[in-house]
Amino acid sequence: MFDEPHDHCNAYLSIYAGAGGTESCDWVSMLFRMYSRWVEKSGCTFSLIDILPGEEAGIKRVTVLIKGDYVYGYLKSEIGVHRLVRISPFDANARRHTSFAAVDVLPEIEEEEEIEINENELRVDTYRASGAGGQHVNKTSSAVRITHLPTGIVVQCQSERSQHQNRRVALSMLKAKMCQIKEKAREKELSAAYNEKGEIAWGHQIRSYVLQPYSLVKDLRTGRETGNTQAVLDGEIDEFMEAYLKWKMAKTN
Repeated sequence: MFDEPHDHCNAYLSIYAGAGGTESCDWVSMLFRMYSRWVEKSGCTFSLIDILPGEEAGIKRVTVLIKGDYVYGYLKSEIGVHRLVRISPFDANARRHTSFAAVDVLPEIEEEEEIEINENELRVDTYRASGAGGQHVNKTSSAVRITHLPTGIVVQCQSERSQHQNRRVALSMLKAKMCQIKEKAREKELSAAYNEKGEIAWGHQIRSYVLQPYSLVKDLRTGRETGNTQAVLDGEIDEFMEAYLKWKMAKTN
């Protein structure tokens, strides 16, 4: 079921408060606790990357880096809007409130992923450096301009004394630009999953957590549900993750 390129990666998990004000900020806190408990039960580790407290209570947004085996493969099931229905602890009249929070998950791309450049796709031009540098710079074609033909990216370097050194620096610059393009392409690819999240409000939820007037957690994609809401909020969410993976695999097949 882990057949996507980044399923084995660590993951950045972000939770954002949606419609509902203080209620939603408190809901973010509850979800943050739920995922923290899941991390502990799974033997993973996490580190806090960013957090913005709510104005009155709870958390407006939070991002953590979770490290472990196939963390992204599991957590991608959580991308979307999560809906909570309960008696509000912030309402003096003890009325039932609905709150929303959005969860985003992004794989941590491994630094050792090397950008491969086909030499046959490069046009390398040499020319005389135009900057200061004495007789050597003016009399030799040491400057290097590299054009990546498929993308049209052009990089050049003339700061080093030898053509070999300038070529090395230019290739390094080209790889950095290629990596940037690859990242943007990956973000575009992942945006399809994020778009499932839609607006953080009614009609876009992937899972509902109902605490009042009855107890039920139901995933609206897979149909998986349980009445043991406390266990779910304590981090017992593996059944929902596994149901999602099976559902997704059935859809693709």
